[in-house]
Amino acid sequence: MKIYLELESIAKGFSEIVMDTKIIKLPSGEPLKLRISILDGSFLDVWISISGKYSYHWERRHIDGKIYRHDNASHKAWVQVKTFPRHFHDGEEQNVVESRISSEPREAIREFLEFVKGYFSK
Repeated sequence: MKIYLELESIAKGFSEIVMDTKIIKLPSGEPLKLRISILDGSFLDVWISISGKYSYHWERRHIDGKIYRHDNASHKAWVQVKTFPRHFHDGEEQNVVESRISSEPREAIREFLEFVKGYFSK
């Protein structure tokens, strides 16, 4: 999907935190997800389906035990979240709050990378 190339290009613009990017493909050659390597050894995986499902997952468990993920999987456990099915896993799988990023992938990647960048400014 062309969207992964566009998101990869946007991610490369965050060179102060992004070390590398790679589009991971299925054996068929179709893109599976975009992996963005972050300066501290963590990574951000971006997955977008043709049907509009998405996940922006920042994996930090091997560093500090944390994960941060915006996604729109309609898990019944999160039906009470105001933005359902959109939601945000804030630090751990069970700590779920409203998602504040755009549903538009180009905006969402910028917003999430700004969140990551802000994490290092603390």
